Amino acid sequence: MTTDLLSQTKATSHSVAAPSSLTRTNPQNAGRSRVWMGKIVFAVIAVAVVVGAMVYLQGGVLATPSGPKLTHTIARGDLQVTVTEEGSLESFSNKEIKCRVRGGSTVLWIIKAGTPVKPGDVLVRLDTKVIDDNINAQRIKYQNALAVFAQSESDVAIAKINIEEYLEGTFRTDKQTLQKDIKIAESQLLAAQNLVEHSRRMNRKGFTNQLQLKSDEDSAEHKQIELEVLHTKLDVLERYTKTKKIEELKGILKAKEAKMTSDQAGLKLEKDRLDREEEQLPRCTITAEASGMVIYPATEQWKNQPNIEEGATVREDQVLLVIPDLDQMQVKLGVHEAYVDRMKLGMPARVQLQGEVVDGEVLSVASVTRPAGWWNGNQVKYDTIIKLKSEQGLKPGMSASVEVFLARHDNVLTIPVAAVVEQEGQFFCWVKTVESTQRRRLDLGDSNDQFIVVNGGVKEGDDVVLNPRAVIQDAQIDALKPVTGNKPGEPKPDAKASETPKE
Repeated sequence: MTTDLLSQTKATSHSVAAPSSLTRTNPQNAGRSRVWMGKIVFAVIAVAVVVGAMVYLQGGVLATPSGPKLTHTIARGDLQVTVTEEGSLESFSNKEIKCRVRGGSTVLWIIKAGTPVKPGDVLVRLDTKVIDDNINAQRIKYQNALAVFAQSESDVAIAKINIEEYLEGTFRTDKQTLQKDIKIAESQLLAAQNLVEHSRRMNRKGFTNQLQLKSDEDSAEHKQIELEVLHTKLDVLERYTKTKKIEELKGILKAKEAKMTSDQAGLKLEKDRLDREEEQLPRCTITAEASGMVIYPATEQWKNQPNIEEGATVREDQVLLVIPDLDQMQVKLGVHEAYVDRMKLGMPARVQLQGEVVDGEVLSVASVTRPAGWWNGNQVKYDTIIKLKSEQGLKPGMSASVEVFLARHDNVLTIPVAAVVEQEGQFFCWVKTVESTQRRRLDLGDSNDQFIVVNGGVKEGDDVVLNPRAVIQDAQIDALKPVTGNKPGEPKPDAKASETPKE
């Protein structure tokens, strides 16, 4: 039926040409012929659409295969599975040059990347204006603290002298004064007592009256009381006044000493601050400690210029420059998430550096993915380090193409990737026989970009058709069906794998 429809279509298209040639010989009918020509062309197109739809609905052939069918003979061999990624060369051991200025600073001058240096060479100069202002302000605070501490020291010394002054001066003077007064009082009391005795004798003899005697006795009693008062004052002075005054003076001394200790701590604090500020000044000029070649630290992938440049503001402990150890080199690359689970430490690798091939091995694989974004095509990759053997002439930053050998399969059947068709999670190939081609369902194993290990479905010596969707009708029909699954473990477009099987 399909052939008949195509024949009718061809016949119709041939019949269209006749009126066209006739209209050219009859100018009067030109307009009418063009109208009929449009209607005929529209009818041909409509018939072709109907024919195509009928062919599709009946599962017919969309295109008639033509040309020879390229085939591949199934054979046993060795298959190596590799993953290839691009990376950059770096040193295993780097001497980092960091900003040690507290609070950060501004870069006034920085040495160019790639410059060889020796110990003592200036690498970076940072701005010192803010530090100079801080030093001057801190010196004023330090001098003020120094004056306060000096006053406190003087107060403590005076407080100690006050204690000695009281014990050796005031107390002794007061005591001696009381003792002198007691002596005088005792002498006066004795004189008064003698006068009383004399008055009594004179009164008995009748020379004095009783009133005079009474007056002399009262005077003697008054002198006795005055003497007792002086003894009491002396006792109070020695037992209470002295102790109280000493405690009072000691309390003042302790207070002065406590204030001096506080002022001393404040002075030390201000001195430490001044020292820290003065220490920042020489840190603004960074020099090389060892010989080597200077490089800039790695920057974020989305930036097209380094973080460190003249005029840039840098923070404390930020890495400004790196001096790598050129005798220990490694390659850092990102491995796609589709292969990271297969990466193992110690796996062999082959690194190509500007035409030179260097052997290496997997040293480490990050457990956390690097950030993905527009700068890397939103690809999820894990940082991997490839350790290289010692090579001369390698420089950090060189681009490297790294091929990591994930697996090796010896003496296995393999089939070309171009011979396999996937449909709804199953895989098929077409085997060429003497009479025709047969579709086979495959049981596949590990693979690289060119060949796949075959566990079942074909045998050694079978000829499989390459690119079956171009030459096999069934494969063309399968291609029109919706795909509901992906090949398990199929490499993503960004990851590369190479290496043909070794026969």
